[in-house]
Amino acid sequence: MKRAPKSHGHVNHERWLISYADFITLLFAFFVVMYAASRSDQMKAHALANAIQSAFAQMGMFTPASTAPHLTAPYMDAPTGQSAPGPPAPDAAILQDRRQLDALRLQLAAELAPEIARHAVELKLSHQGLLIRLRDFGFFSSGSDQVMPESVPVLQRVAAALRPLHNPVRIEGYTDNVPIHNAQFTSNWQLSTARAAMLVQMFITSDGLAPERLSAAGYSQYHPIASNATAAGRGRNRRVDVVVVSLEAERAMAPSAPAVAPVLGPPPPPLPSPVTPASTQ
Repeated sequence: MKRAPKSHGHVNHERWLISYADFITLLFAFFVVMYAASRSDQMKAHALANAIQSAFAQMGMFTPASTAPHLTAPYMDAPTGQSAPGPPAPDAAILQDRRQLDALRLQLAAELAPEIARHAVELKLSHQGLLIRLRDFGFFSSGSDQVMPESVPVLQRVAAALRPLHNPVRIEGYTDNVPIHNAQFTSNWQLSTARAAMLVQMFITSDGLAPERLSAAGYSQYHPIASNATAAGRGRNRRVDVVVVSLEAERAMAPSAPAVAPVLGPPPPPLPSPVTPASTQ
């Protein structure tokens, strides 16, 4: 009797896919664990940095409002859901002051358009305030602190625009580096200071600005805005700056409150003079 041949079952040649899938699953699990560990380390580092910063603040080494060093780990992002701390937002008074100074700049730009076009006046707005730069060729004679008559209406328009505000006004005189020696002035220090003081006097007596708002200073040749090596540069350096101080800058320059002196009682009464006994003869 003849045996029937054995039938072999179907051979699966794709069994390697099962091992490959297991390997990919294990690899995915490995990277998930590594990522979770790294996030945990970042959170711990962030908590440690906050603890150190708080300890320094309690020791008085810096305050939260000051420019304190940021103690963070290298290349560490902020924790999820938290943003990096930024500068404090200005309050409503500072924002209102900025709007007023910008409106003043636009007003003066319209009223002084001819002087701005011939570069006798410049306007610049910054966080320090509004700078009204007066070039000397448009307002003063050479080597003199007397305002030229034709420039008086320009200064009156400037003063009229400043009058409704309450900002302090700082007037600063500057010169070039050419020595001066005439019948009135013996140095650029005297000339720069005299021009600033003359403008202050005019704003008070003729234009009605409050004296407590004004201050004058002379800087001679020591704060140039251009090179003194050329005639054009020296012409730019001869100027008087009218600075309308912003509320933000005024707060920054305000002196800290003085320490309270201890309250002492009245001085003790003087001791009575010793009585000298009468001499006997």
